[in-house]
Amino acid sequence: VQLQASGGGLVQAGGSLRLSCAASGRTFSSSDMGWFRQAPGKEREFVADINWSGASTFYADSAKGRFTISRDNAKNTLYLQMNSLKPEDTAIYYCAKSKYTGNRSISAIAYDSWGQGTLVTVSS
Repeated sequence: VQLQASGGGLVQAGGSLRLSCAASGRTFSSSDMGWFRQAPGKEREFVADINWSGASTFYADSAKGRFTISRDNAKNTLYLQMNSLKPEDTAIYYCAKSKYTGNRSISAIAYDSWGQGTLVTVSS
C-alpha cells in the first residue's frame, strides 16, 4: 500500500488541524494503521493507532484527550483530528501501515509502509 499524508500547516496554540492519509492498494481496509511524529532533533515517536475496522484505538499519553484517530475504509483514508494543539506538538507527522493485525505496537519497526510526512507547526 502507498500512503500520502496531508493537512499539516501552521496553527496557533489551542487551535486544531485534521490530518489525512490517503492509501492506495487493496490492503488498507484489512490493515491496522498508525500515526507517528518526529520533531526536530528528536526520534520518531508513536502518536496513535487504529485497528483495521476502526473499533479499537490507542493513544500515546501526549495525545490522549486531544487527538482522535479514525478511518474511512470506503475512502481508503486515515485521519488524525488534533485539538488543543501545543507548541510541543510541532513535528512532521507520518501515517504508517502495521505489519501485523491485532497486535498493537508503538514501535516504528512494526510498520512497513510510510507516508511522506506532513509538517505541523504550532506557534505560541
